[in-house]
Amino acid sequence: MAEPTKKKKKKKGKPFSIRKLVVVLFTLSALMVFTFIVGYAVIYVNGQKILRENANKFEMEETSIIYDSSGAEFTKLYITQNRQIVSLSEMPKRLQEAFIATEDRRFYEHAGIDFWAIGRAIVKDIIHRSALEGGSTITQQLAKNLFTKSEKTFFRKATEASIAVALEREYTKEQILELYLNRIYFGNGAYGVRAAAERHFGITNLQDLSLAQMATLAGIPKNPGAYSPTNDPEKSKGRRAVVLSLMRQQGIISAEEEQQAKEVTFPVRKGSQERNHFVDYVIEQTTELTGISEEQLYLGGYKIHTTLNAKAQDAAEEAFAKPELFQKDGPSKKMEGGMVILDHKTGGIAAMVGGRDYTAKGLNRAVIRQQPGSTFKPLAVYAPALESGNWNPYSMLTDEKLTYPGGYSPSNWDHTYRGQVTMVDAMKRSMNAPAVWLLNEIGVKRSLDYLAKTGIKVDSQKDRNLAIALGGLTYGISPLDMAKAYGAFANNGVMMQPYAVQRVLDNEDRVIYEFEPSKKQVVSGKTAYYMTELLKGVVEAGGTGTQAQIKGRNVAGKTGSTQLDLKNVKRSDAMRDIWFVGYTPELTAAIWMGFDIPDEKHFIVGSSGAAAKVFSVVMTKALAGTKAGDFTKPEGVQDLKAPPEAVTELKGEYSEDQQAAVLSWTPVKEANVVYRIYRKEKQEAEFKMISTHPSNDVVDLSVAAGAEYEYYVTAVRAENQLEGAKSNTVVIQIPAKKESDLLDTLPLPGIGEDAEKQGEKSREGKPNNGSDSGAGTKTGGDKKGNQPKEDDEKTEGDSAGSNSGSTGGTRSPGTPSGSGDETKPNSGSGTETGTGGSGTSGEGSGSDSTTGSGTTGTGGTSGTSGTGSDTTSGTNSGTPSGRTGSAEGATANSSPDKTGTTSRSTEPSNRGSANMGVLESVVQ
Repeated sequence: MAEPTKKKKKKKGKPFSIRKLVVVLFTLSALMVFTFIVGYAVIYVNGQKILRENANKFEMEETSIIYDSSGAEFTKLYITQNRQIVSLSEMPKRLQEAFIATEDRRFYEHAGIDFWAIGRAIVKDIIHRSALEGGSTITQQLAKNLFTKSEKTFFRKATEASIAVALEREYTKEQILELYLNRIYFGNGAYGVRAAAERHFGITNLQDLSLAQMATLAGIPKNPGAYSPTNDPEKSKGRRAVVLSLMRQQGIISAEEEQQAKEVTFPVRKGSQERNHFVDYVIEQTTELTGISEEQLYLGGYKIHTTLNAKAQDAAEEAFAKPELFQKDGPSKKMEGGMVILDHKTGGIAAMVGGRDYTAKGLNRAVIRQQPGSTFKPLAVYAPALESGNWNPYSMLTDEKLTYPGGYSPSNWDHTYRGQVTMVDAMKRSMNAPAVWLLNEIGVKRSLDYLAKTGIKVDSQKDRNLAIALGGLTYGISPLDMAKAYGAFANNGVMMQPYAVQRVLDNEDRVIYEFEPSKKQVVSGKTAYYMTELLKGVVEAGGTGTQAQIKGRNVAGKTGSTQLDLKNVKRSDAMRDIWFVGYTPELTAAIWMGFDIPDEKHFIVGSSGAAAKVFSVVMTKALAGTKAGDFTKPEGVQDLKAPPEAVTELKGEYSEDQQAAVLSWTPVKEANVVYRIYRKEKQEAEFKMISTHPSNDVVDLSVAAGAEYEYYVTAVRAENQLEGAKSNTVVIQIPAKKESDLLDTLPLPGIGEDAEKQGEKSREGKPNNGSDSGAGTKTGGDKKGNQPKEDDEKTEGDSAGSNSGSTGGTRSPGTPSGSGDETKPNSGSGTETGTGGSGTSGEGSGSDSTTGSGTTGTGGTSGTSGTGSDTTSGTNSGTPSGRTGSAEGATANSSPDKTGTTSRSTEPSNRGSANMGVLESVVQ
């Protein structure tokens, strides 16, 4: 037996050695220290070398050029001599502290490089996988401005650090801070803190600066274009709050001082006429698109190709310089404006004006949000409604003063309501009530979805209401965004992304940026075409935008205005904003006019026609020499036809003889129309269409005694079912039944329950008492005497009244047979037979009819067949069980049998029947 194999024992690992860990850590530390020393030495030597080679020397400045859309030079960018050197002693201590607190709180502690800040920046770069700004000291920023390019690369940062270390060796902290505050860029062409104070606040002595002004200046260098109080007061105010918070945290100011300085509001300052708003916009866009700083654009010799149409820009600037196109100046403010012109086929911005008096890097009203008023109706209401497919330009909209859930009750601007109008008229006259009604019909969600598709920013919660139909927005919309959205209507539903910068080249003609077009189909071509047709009506005679007309050119557009909301101004014509947004086949433009800050002495008086007039003046000149184009209709889209005219002079009354409501009206002039009759009872909320009628009068026998009815009528074109506006309404009171009428409805002697039940089965050929009562429609046979088919032409008869006899039921027709006459497709002869229940036979006669009789049946005895005809009028009487009654009606049957064509009368009568039927009032 083999001996069991012995298991080998595993060797135990060596116990953990603290000594080894210490050795490893020491080695790593030594390597790090060595690397740091070597790296610092390299930085130090390199910085000294650069500083020696560039002593008293700034980087060579080279002018950059902006070109228009044709490639022609439009303007040059260069640094003017708006730099004023001041000593550190002339700068308030708190101003210096504001910059240090914001840009470099450890300024007096480091030697040019803040390694803690650099560490944080490196971590951020690793996380975001890109070279981001961060960790730069004031000394490094000075080094960058003096000697390096603005590219965000590691090597640039290393060079920047080298120079910063060298600067710290050669200069004191005070000298470095002084150089920095005199060198940095503050936006709007201002270099250095003194030039900035004068540019933004009109202050030349820095000792006069307030805490709020100091904090504002300290916040600008991080992003001069965005945080300039001249460019964007709101963003500047937000940045100021950040600076003040940092100053308070570092013990420089108190919490009370912080709060007071945060609440200060600065007036907008005006500047020189060196450039225009378009150039300023191009500079802003170029810095965002390329990452090149604004300052570097002035120094780097760049070539910026733009979408500018020089003729359009000149036309806009000239118009804004004409006082006669604007309201008279107020005591201290001018009426202002902003305008954008787009090439809607490409999205290129052809022209831009941000105000009447250009301010270098000043407020650009072409991109500032304002309340749009009625110019928002096409975007929030009519375009999404048409796109749904349930509405067309001639759809009828309700024009009434209504109150919606939540108490919202919009009014028309003229306080006139027409009851019902077409979409065409609602747009043309800028009616508010129909627009809100339609938005309520299509739903606010559909509207918000469409606005989101166009890129229009609305508050998804605060703006989720019917007020957006009239332009009631939380944040408003800019002329640029408005032009973009309307441009889709002019471009077959395709919206192009607006842009101003086509291409940017460096000083060696290398392309560093090129625009890539972006487009989106926001509505169908059909909807865009219909919107254009609607908006053309606004500019035509009778519309609100007639002043926008351009001789010899097609124009479509929309006016808009908003009411002034100042309690102390009682004028009904006082407005806050006026707009016109419109387009030709070539260009789209949007114009806003108003006061920047309206008050009791500065507000708009008049109408939105002033904005429409500016549109006409500018576009006439901008398009001069350009061949006038036409709006194109997409393939497959039908031409629009107006609906029939409204029915007029509707009259109505109750006819006692006919016991019915009788209506008549003046027929419309157009042929091939039918009329729809609408009715509602007093207690009903809405009208209902009860039938359609070919002629201009009708009798409604389906009324109830004691009820009150209201009627209106519309004309409808048969070929396309377009419905005209509703007529005037009439109210008809139906009298209550008299006591004698009530007696007639009681069961007659000799007629029992069994007989009544038998009568209910008369349609099945069961025993019948021979009477014919109730309402119904009879259709004759075809020319061969057969029953009519579904597609055969029909002549429908209205049956009213009853053949006197018993009250037991309704006569049952048999099967007609015979031969017909080709000239009378619905005529024919035949015989109907039926069986009568217990009752008394009746006998009748009438004009142009034969006489027939039926024998009294007992327990289902067959009646005698006979022939007869349905006639226009006739009388049939008899004596049922000692009770006499008679019936006259539009269709009186002289016999249980019938032969020939059923006819219709417009003036039937029905009286004296023991069991009276109802005449169907119209023919469908």
